[in-house]
Amino acid sequence: MMILAGLGNPGSKYQNHRHNVGFMAAEAILRRHAFPAPKKRFQALVSEGRLGTTKCLIMMPQTYMNESGRAVGEAMRFYKLAPENVTVLYDELDLAAGKLRVKTGGGAAGHNGIRSIANHIGPDFNRVRIGIGHPGDKARVHGHVLGDFSKADQDWLPSLIDAIADYADLLAGGDQPGFMNKVSLATK
Repeated sequence: MMILAGLGNPGSKYQNHRHNVGFMAAEAILRRHAFPAPKKRFQALVSEGRLGTTKCLIMMPQTYMNESGRAVGEAMRFYKLAPENVTVLYDELDLAAGKLRVKTGGGAAGHNGIRSIANHIGPDFNRVRIGIGHPGDKARVHGHVLGDFSKADQDWLPSLIDAIADYADLLAGGDQPGFMNKVSLATK
């Protein structure tokens, strides 16, 4: 079994924020792969199904970004999984808008949701970093991350989210390079 956690902040006022791109990706995966409607469990909205041949729990923590680790840790302990069975989708300020990178382990790089998860389960989980771009000035970072995607972002955002959903089975099956390659080709 694998946990696929999309990060964001709950509530309609945050729905289109750049910080919620992990929720957007998780929701697209749920739709594309016909998972049942999410239910509240583990302080998150969760749905269980299959991506390819892998049984998956897709979750969107409802604890707010900075406490995401509580929900992910609770689900991981319930299913007796190891950190390598957890993949987190989240916004990455230090990647150009529309770029995607997958890695295992590492630091939080200032991302409070990732810091929270590492504090609860350790740092050795899988990460799907979804680039939202940097505003160019450190003083504008907070407003950029917690601001809505712009009209210009619509040139890349829908196709990236669709590609993540299309190839999520590769990610669930452990083929991180294949997943990145397919997403890259689909979004060129």
